[in-house]
Amino acid sequence: MKVLALETANEQCSVSVIDDTQELFFQLDARAKAQTQTILPMIEQALKDLSLAVSDLTAIAFSRGPGSFSGVRINAAVTQALAWSNDLPVVPVSTLQALAQAAYRLHGLTEVTAVLDARMNEVYIASYQLDAQNIMQPVDEEQLLGYEQGSATVKFAVVGSGAHLVQTEETEYKNVTATAQDIATIARVAAASENWVSAELALPVYLRDNAWKKIPEQGKA
Repeated sequence: MKVLALETANEQCSVSVIDDTQELFFQLDARAKAQTQTILPMIEQALKDLSLAVSDLTAIAFSRGPGSFSGVRINAAVTQALAWSNDLPVVPVSTLQALAQAAYRLHGLTEVTAVLDARMNEVYIASYQLDAQNIMQPVDEEQLLGYEQGSATVKFAVVGSGAHLVQTEETEYKNVTATAQDIATIARVAAASENWVSAELALPVYLRDNAWKKIPEQGKA
């Protein structure tokens, strides 16, 4: 098994390739909003380094949102194009679940409430617990909430860019960010059981239904 994992939903770009047991390639470009310039060259570099063609892959995994609108859209579009043209299945991974997985990878946290700043006085939020396969699994639904509602939803240690928006005390986990490594970790388990979808279902998840509109059209300041 070889899975290509892509992450552009957090205003940075990273690519990972894994097999059944290990990471074969990882590259991160942390520059904000550079995904359109970097995602395809990074994929090409990964395949070149590993002497692989896209058709040699078992599946493509991607961060399907919620997150940066443009970042989520780029991730889904690139994944769908590669998967469709090479008849490959796709593993969509929640950006919030990947954030929770990053909290486990970086800090060993096994119960977290993942929170991303959604702008416009709102956050994306969901809680996760580690399962027997060392994968963070959801214990509630992903939601788009105002700060006060988000605060009432917190169950565990808060991680992510929206942490300071839903709690008053400082947290050392505000800067936890998911990468393609976390997408790959979650996707490895899913791919092993063929828990995937076809290319046409590689769809972004925004939670905000009118995310495609300009801010004045959303009726929000």
